[in-house]
Amino acid sequence: MFRVIGEFRFSDVIDVAIVAILLWMLIVWLRTTRARFAAVGLAILAGLYLLVQQLELQLTVWLFQGFFAAVVLVMIVVFQDDLRRLFERIAVAGLFRRQPRPGFDVIDSVAHSVVELARTKTGALIVVPGRDLLERHMQGGIYLAGRVSEPLLLSLFDPHSAGHDGAVVIEGSQISRFAVHLPLSVEVDHQSPGGTRHAAALGLAERSDALCIVVSEERGTVSVARDGRLHTLDRPEAIAGELNAFLQTSNPRRRGGGVGPFLRGVPAYWREGIAALGIAIAMWVALVPGDAVVNVAFAVPVRVENLPQGYALQEVDPPEVRVTLTGHRRDLYLANPAQVAVRIDALLVQLGRRTFEISPELVKHPRALSVVSVEPEKVRIQVARTAAEG
Repeated sequence: MFRVIGEFRFSDVIDVAIVAILLWMLIVWLRTTRARFAAVGLAILAGLYLLVQQLELQLTVWLFQGFFAAVVLVMIVVFQDDLRRLFERIAVAGLFRRQPRPGFDVIDSVAHSVVELARTKTGALIVVPGRDLLERHMQGGIYLAGRVSEPLLLSLFDPHSAGHDGAVVIEGSQISRFAVHLPLSVEVDHQSPGGTRHAAALGLAERSDALCIVVSEERGTVSVARDGRLHTLDRPEAIAGELNAFLQTSNPRRRGGGVGPFLRGVPAYWREGIAALGIAIAMWVALVPGDAVVNVAFAVPVRVENLPQGYALQEVDPPEVRVTLTGHRRDLYLANPAQVAVRIDALLVQLGRRTFEISPELVKHPRALSVVSVEPEKVRIQVARTAAEG
């Protein structure tokens, strides 16, 4: 192990760091998607696959290999929306795309409008985009490009307005569209006790990082959907704090492009970061120095088998031999020394044979390894006749 650590170069530090960051992003992403339980199941099956591979259960290994080949295609089909969202987020981060940030006057206008809508029990649905692309999730709507103001919002959600049942999309200081239709949530349990507006808000929050504000026309309550979760505020006035908190994490004022929210996620997901770093180091050990072909010597006891009846074993000279095996370093690390054994067939003792040659074929060893040499190549045994034969 110390020899492996000695092979750790500066380029390997960068290599492990990049892989750890990618794994960390993948783990965090899986925690926020429907694919997380499937990923846990696959990880358990992968662990079982490694176990049966070490136990050399060949039929089970073939079964697992066929299963994994099929499950990759199934995962792509079943979780295509989640995978598309992942690739979109990578593209957005790489292009340093930022949504126009609403000003304080916009936040005040939205907050005051929400309070008034809740007071009059007027249903409303407001969408504030984050960094994800929303176009493919939205249908219909009327383009407006009007500056956000309390009178405009109240008029758009007026029950006599033709588009009051749809959603209003706010981009920067403007209302870009209204009367927009959003996808409904697939999590039925999370929709209660809300109606279609709540289901639409949660549906978009499950598919993107947008913030959705819902005003219930039945109860006059204000709910917020974000990151696949829907919760009701204790009082409508708290919506201003929700908006500010959302903008601080998804669209900060300070510069930093696409890495700002990413870096701010470090404290919240430090456990995932440690796990990702551990996995990256283990992968480096297994795939980089672990792929090197090395020789390792084992001191293996000599076992005498098939001794004829009437003979008793007195001594084996030498009692153990030095067996040198070769193979990939990772296979040698995983090899169990108990799996290496030297057995000699003592049936010819009854014909007077006492010296036996140890060929590589007589050495039992893991299938992934091969025998380089055996020292010494011959052993001598001493036997004595038992009293029954005397």
